[in-house]
Amino acid sequence: MGNVHVLDKKLKMARLSILSNTCLTIGKLLVGLSMGSVGVISEAVHSGLDLIASLIAFMAVRQSGKPADENHPYGHGKFENLAGIIEALLILAAAIGIFVQAVPKILHGGSEIEALGWGAAVMIISAAVNFLISRKLIRVGKETDSPALTADGWHLRTDVYTSLGVFFGLGAIYLTGYTILDPIIGIAVGLLIVKAGFDLIRESMGVMLDVSLPSEEEEAIRRVLLRHADQFLEYHGLRTRKSGPYRYVDLHLVVPRHLPVGTAHMLCDCIEQEIEEALPEVQVLIHCEPCEKAEEPLEANCSAAPCSIDGSCPAASCDKEDSCPQGRCPIADKK
Repeated sequence: MGNVHVLDKKLKMARLSILSNTCLTIGKLLVGLSMGSVGVISEAVHSGLDLIASLIAFMAVRQSGKPADENHPYGHGKFENLAGIIEALLILAAAIGIFVQAVPKILHGGSEIEALGWGAAVMIISAAVNFLISRKLIRVGKETDSPALTADGWHLRTDVYTSLGVFFGLGAIYLTGYTILDPIIGIAVGLLIVKAGFDLIRESMGVMLDVSLPSEEEEAIRRVLLRHADQFLEYHGLRTRKSGPYRYVDLHLVVPRHLPVGTAHMLCDCIEQEIEEALPEVQVLIHCEPCEKAEEPLEANCSAAPCSIDGSCPAASCDKEDSCPQGRCPIADKK
């Protein structure tokens, strides 16, 4: 039920982003065309691409919430990361379009711009609306660990800064009369869009290429293992990765050769449960293996070691009459 609630929350925010971007795109485009302003039109293009990105984010969130199936045994989490890459490519395409419009106007010394007041009004309204929506998107994206919503939120946050840039640019044109400032502002907006696009590509590609979890999350896993260090000999092969909001962890756990299979399984279950409590949306797979005979530590002059559920280790199971394999049973330790 918790997962259903999280999915509904994510979809609600995605719909809100679609609604706000639709209104802002139409408003900016109408005002920009009436003014003949590259700066305002570039903002309309940016909002239009954000609208498409919001639609992609909505579809990705809905798809990623589907359970694992025969064709996707690890779930559908990476649909959100794929959406982030597509959004980033759309942003870069928008930047190219802005450059194509702005450069000729710079070469010709600018062009006539009318109705500066309307342009300033729509920019300040856009900045205010996008700030409120982006703050909610980023907050919910972090709460639900949704790459698609977080990317969408940062798109809108970029719009806040670029809208403010166009607003101050139009003010400068009004005060100075230099219309060449308009395409220059358009170029500046385009450069900010390029940076946002590359940042999103880098982040989403890291997950698509199975980059390890952040160091602080891997450290949390090691702390769990350290709490059980007296119940196994060592661990190795720790691997982590992420898929959308979901985390995957696997490792090899080396236990004494004489530890009962049931006891080793219970130890693995205990470690898996504590890792799941430490990290959200995580699936843990532990491969339990016995140590080599030559590597097993021996406790001298021991007639019984706590290596079974009842705490006994008969001498017949020992390699030597005066020694016994060291092994600790999770159940026996907790009694």
